[in-house]
Amino acid sequence: MIGTLARRKETRDRLDRQDRQERTRSVPAGPLALTLALALLAALTAAVSWGSTSIPAGEVWSVVGRRLSGEAARPGTDDLIVWQLRVPRALLAALVGAGLGLVGTAVQALVRNPLADPYLLGISNGASLGAVAAIVLGLGAGGTLALGLSGAAFVGALATFALVWAVARRGGGFAPLRLVLAGVAIGQFLSGFTSYLVLRAGDEQQTHSVLFWLMGSLSGANWELLAVPAVAVPAGWLCLQGRARGLNALLMGDETAAGLGVDVTRLRRELFTVTSVLTGVLVAVSGAIAFVALMVPHVCRLVVGGDHRRLLPVSALFGALLMVVVDIVCRTAMDTQELPVGVVTSLIGAPALLYLLDRRLGSGSR
Repeated sequence: MIGTLARRKETRDRLDRQDRQERTRSVPAGPLALTLALALLAALTAAVSWGSTSIPAGEVWSVVGRRLSGEAARPGTDDLIVWQLRVPRALLAALVGAGLGLVGTAVQALVRNPLADPYLLGISNGASLGAVAAIVLGLGAGGTLALGLSGAAFVGALATFALVWAVARRGGGFAPLRLVLAGVAIGQFLSGFTSYLVLRAGDEQQTHSVLFWLMGSLSGANWELLAVPAVAVPAGWLCLQGRARGLNALLMGDETAAGLGVDVTRLRRELFTVTSVLTGVLVAVSGAIAFVALMVPHVCRLVVGGDHRRLLPVSALFGALLMVVVDIVCRTAMDTQELPVGVVTSLIGAPALLYLLDRRLGSGSR
């Protein structure tokens, strides 16, 4: 008993020393979070102002202020464009980006691999399969469409995560590389089955819409669709923030975490549930958006360090800012049509992934 307590104290002291060293090397999280919040506010304003019809920022805030104060809508196109079309889309982009930043941070801690994210682990593919099955089979039609898609996507995400984890843990032990390879293989299998379901859809217009949605799209944003992620993302952040110390301990390994008094099995079960719920909700409202959950936590970790008490809120803010900027590019890059969000994030994320792989392989070779 005395030896166990001594080991726990020694481990805590080592973690405290690492945290103090990390704080001296990293950027202060408070000022950085404030800067990101102000940049996000500016990006949201630009997202509502810019488009095929440009609206001055002053008029944007005038419309938003009138609506928030309960004043009736004024006649004219500006009020319609700002409040009914662009504000919900900009807020949805911010919520999706924040959610992806949180999910990526949690998954990377869960599997102790900075190259992991819901897309590489196949979780997004499983959520996509569930959502596409709901669309093709007509589940959640009518007013419960968002809830029906979110529920189906959550089931697909949770089942996929459990399957990938079971395959990676075969024979005992835990290997992060095996987990990533299992996720890629199972994700590709589920992607093929999703394509089969899409081809089985009898409606050509429905097939085209689903394929566009699978590449990531925020074009269907409205106030009704915004309701589910507006609840799920803040709730997910609160759940993960309350487990920040447990996430820090997981990075040290299961034995060390258990030595610090963390119930590793229970914590993993909770993280499975939270990440699957968030992934399902995000895929249901925006499709499968690649690489954001991979890039955001890694970039933020380089800036503020690996302490999840600081990393989680900064990742959420940076993810929100990134997605709002990406959506602006998607809407304004081409005159005739809108780019899928996944196209732009893949163009950014694929080189970033190659860079991360090169760094890890290079450090491993040394």
